Amino acid sequence: MRDAERVTDEGRGDVRSVASKIFAIADAFDRPGADALSLTTIAQRAQLPVPTAHRLVGEWVRWGGLTRGDDGLYRVGLRFWMLGVRAPSPRRLRAVALPHLEDLYELTRENVHMAVLDQQSALYIERLSGHAAVPIVSEVGSRLPLHATGVGLVLLAHGGDELFASVLAAQPVKYLPGTMTDEGALRRRLAEIRATGHARSVNEMTEDSFSVAAPVRDHTGEVVAAISIVAHARSSSDARLPLAVQIAGRAISRALGMRAPRD
Repeated sequence: MRDAERVTDEGRGDVRSVASKIFAIADAFDRPGADALSLTTIAQRAQLPVPTAHRLVGEWVRWGGLTRGDDGLYRVGLRFWMLGVRAPSPRRLRAVALPHLEDLYELTRENVHMAVLDQQSALYIERLSGHAAVPIVSEVGSRLPLHATGVGLVLLAHGGDELFASVLAAQPVKYLPGTMTDEGALRRRLAEIRATGHARSVNEMTEDSFSVAAPVRDHTGEVVAAISIVAHARSSSDARLPLAVQIAGRAISRALGMRAPRD
């Protein structure tokens, strides 16, 4: 059956293409805590009957995109990882940024992140973490909301009016009492981020956490990524952390070819 053909699952009136259903199965793993899923969970998340999900998941397994463990649960396979590391932009960003992120980690011994914009989310492409660092939910490959994370706020501040409107239209979630969701307050906050060159976030996504983030620019001056330090909330008054993350952001930007503007 061709991907372009449209089929209807029995009793469901599902007219999605076969390709759409296959991608829906992949999307089932694209959320926190989705490292290992049962066939039933995959079917529910992909909105497919279990027999259809079983057939398509089998195709994923034969291709190498998914693996099935002895526990009967499915996990993302190495084939996805092999394709992912071939993506030129994130791969180059990681390669250029890693020495500076390692320096930032050695200086602070806190969580250090790098993220890029992916639709309405911050996609984490690098993370360094120590044993004593504050526990956090982010990991490489995960996506977190723009309005509630340090890196996300930087990306949102430099993402333009259309991105801001789309985030508001999606009704941003108030994860913790400190999470900012009001349009007016967010606008003022994003303007401050652009003016100061960094974003601060305290107890907005994770309890007892403080994040300070700065932009990374390419040779054109466009913001292509954001880096952050995430520490315990008690560190929010440490003036050295905003300075350190901004210096690292500028160093990575220079390595990407950005030149400082002339006075």
